[in-house]
Amino acid sequence: MGDTLLYLEDLQPGQHFVTATYTVTEAEIFSFAREFDPQPFHLDDAAARHTIFGGLVGSGWHTAALTMRLLVQSGPPVAGGILGVGGEITWSAPMRPGDTLHVESEVIEITPSRSRPERGIARLRNDTRNQRGETVQTFVARIIVLRRPASRA
Repeated sequence: MGDTLLYLEDLQPGQHFVTATYTVTEAEIFSFAREFDPQPFHLDDAAARHTIFGGLVGSGWHTAALTMRLLVQSGPPVAGGILGVGGEITWSAPMRPGDTLHVESEVIEITPSRSRPERGIARLRNDTRNQRGETVQTFVARIIVLRRPASRA
């Protein structure tokens, strides 16, 4: 990712972006779960072995938070920031301690606003993958994207 900001005019369907990576630790999984999702399969490895996961897993919401962190820090450099207005999230595999995650984003659709000519909506598919290439989360997001100001056109 460079310093060049992306405006609505710079995006097109099929465009791809890949973030940096992040390795999640067992301690982070415990910490997140204690505060936000205190279920046994997130807090206790022995108890988690007796669940459908067969071992300790991170919360889907932890995966979502790490996805957002990766997108903000090294994803598409959208002018004005990543301003979500909705989306759909799917967790297809568990995030486990030691997983190294990255996000692969694809622009699906661009819709200029009719009522607000200074912006539009982009739909992005964001697949969070682990070090084995397995998708642990898919988030199809609708985000507000600013149009390039006339002075920068």
